[in-house]
Amino acid sequence: MQTTSVRIDRATHLELKRLASELEVSVGEAVRIAVRRATQERIGVQLGAELTTQENTWLDADLG
Repeated sequence: MQTTSVRIDRATHLELKRLASELEVSVGEAVRIAVRRATQERIGVQLGAELTTQENTWLDADLG
């Protein structure tokens, strides 16, 4: 597995270590979990948004 370094402030690092400890995972795994959750949350917000006129027209189209 390839890795990289990310610079974060000390307070964030301490919070990340605390989170990793609570989840009983490595710091790297805690970052992966946090990124996945943020991505899922963003997708959820997008899915919860009102449909555009074009999207409604497409959904209401007669397919047959």
